[in-house]
Amino acid sequence: MNFQIRQAITANVTGQNAQELTDIVEDAIERGEEHLLPGLGVFLEKWWNVADEQERQHFTEKLATQFN
Repeated sequence: MNFQIRQAITANVTGQNAQELTDIVEDAIERGEEHLLPGLGVFLEKWWNVADEQERQHFTEKLATQFN
């Protein structure tokens, strides 16, 4: 993913509260448009970088069930 995309997405959501971020994620998922996927990837990357090992394990276990 291009670093400029990360910067642009970060700039667009900086200062938003939890409900606003929830709305962004839900809207992106509901639309199902491919061009929104990089934004969700940036959200995941930001979360992953601050999550502890237990949170990461829980996430990946739940994620794995969606691909089985």
